[in-house]
Amino acid sequence: MSLVRIHNFSVSLDGFATGEGQTLEAPFGHAQERLLDWFAGTRTFHGMQGEPGGSTGVHDAFANNWGAGIGVEIMGRNKFGPQRGPWTDDGWRGWWGDEPPFHTPVIVLTHYPREPLEMEGGTTFYFLDAGANEALAAAREAAPGLDVRIGGGVATVREFLEADLVDRMHLAVIPIVLGRGERLWDGLENVEQRFDIEAVSGPGGVTHLSFTRRAG
Repeated sequence: MSLVRIHNFSVSLDGFATGEGQTLEAPFGHAQERLLDWFAGTRTFHGMQGEPGGSTGVHDAFANNWGAGIGVEIMGRNKFGPQRGPWTDDGWRGWWGDEPPFHTPVIVLTHYPREPLEMEGGTTFYFLDAGANEALAAAREAAPGLDVRIGGGVATVREFLEADLVDRMHLAVIPIVLGRGERLWDGLENVEQRFDIEAVSGPGGVTHLSFTRRAG
């Protein structure tokens, strides 16, 4: 069966994966871009933006794992955009421009389903009101045999961990203390016992944690 994977998900030292006060101008709230500085400098990220250059090394080695074997992404509405409640006709098509970097179907979890949104480059957003198990079944139907990536945000990752559906997870622990925002680990006591965990240190004090589901 295909695997459920999480990649390049950044958390602060105190466990926050986004700051407080998300807006259109500040997608990560008061955390600003500090959670993603390690990723933004990599060759992988530059390539996703259609730009040359970028660093190689530890950070890029982890960043580059995000796409291989993935057939579909599941994300929460808060990753798709800053809106809440019923959709407004404001022309919003996601943070990523006309050609998002996914190049696969993307299932957006929302309590307000709407018609699919087809973008350039093979990405189509499907808006589904579903829990983790139902969303995963839909994802596997959309991309038979290929792995499913859980893209965030925080509540979506937590929901899939709570449901014990995650097979592999890469977290980048960033050496900052945010103090407020949305914490990943709330309600997930002892979740680490499901996984074998390895740590790799990277430049700037970033620690990459790899979680692999234990056999049996």
